[in-house]
Amino acid sequence: MKNNITMPVVSLNRHRLKTDGVGVTTLVASFGCPLTCKYCINKRTWDPAMLPKCVHMTPEQLYDKLKIDDLYFIATGGGITFGGGESLLHADFIAAFREVCGDKWQITVETSLNVPTEKLHTILPVANAFIVDIKDMNPEIYKAYTGRDNAGVIENLKILIREKSPECIRIRVPAIPDFNTKEDMETSVQILKEMGFTDIEVFPYIIREE
Repeated sequence: MKNNITMPVVSLNRHRLKTDGVGVTTLVASFGCPLTCKYCINKRTWDPAMLPKCVHMTPEQLYDKLKIDDLYFIATGGGITFGGGESLLHADFIAAFREVCGDKWQITVETSLNVPTEKLHTILPVANAFIVDIKDMNPEIYKAYTGRDNAGVIENLKILIREKSPECIRIRVPAIPDFNTKEDMETSVQILKEMGFTDIEVFPYIIREE
């Protein structure tokens, strides 16, 4: 069954190993993001000038592009990682893609969770794993860095930990120069642990020169 839904694809990065989930993965970067993070490493995904340059694909067209690595995915337990930008802006597309590819591939979603709750509910039945870039749990730090409020993020985190096993959720807490401190990060980690998350990655944020 053909899908009319399309997604603006910025890039396809094949043969990634242990960077975006288990096994061999292909990272599908899509256009669009609700955040304007100061040190964003992929600003082209929210630059309006970039949109016309994207390849707008249906789920079937994307599957035809990715199936070349079917054996790698199956042999390693890998699959597709949807990133961005903000992948959950395209939750309906990802759900339709799952119908096309079936259950044989792992689907991992990289997200900030700063999306309407209904987007998360759409993706919960189809995603095997989540990688959540939380920035910082402190509302003031979060807003200063991203330009957005994080109340919806916190609500989505509660839904995610209630509906999915902690083992399939990785939370990333970066040290962001000029925005959060070691103590801020420790506080974020403690809050996340109290919520039930167990796979929490703390790492230094590398600022790329423009």
